[in-house]
Amino acid sequence: MITKVKMPRLGENVNSVFVVEFKAEPGQQISAGDILLSVETDKATVDVESPVAGVIIEFLVKLDEEIAPGAPYVSIETP
Repeated sequence: MITKVKMPRLGENVNSVFVVEFKAEPGQQISAGDILLSVETDKATVDVESPVAGVIIEFLVKLDEEIAPGAPYVSIETP
């Protein structure tokens, strides 16, 4: 099954974040809790963890792209 993982809300007043670094790549096997990417808010850089285990199919965002909480950012094939 392919799961589109959505960006979590990273703070009460954070309405969008910018992708600053990918920590994984398509084809990589990951576990729940593995870091997928780093994003920047107006105050800090935050690592975003995967909520599921599986294989990364593709990232749906690009470096420096602005994304909002709830927007899908990666497709993962889950067992």
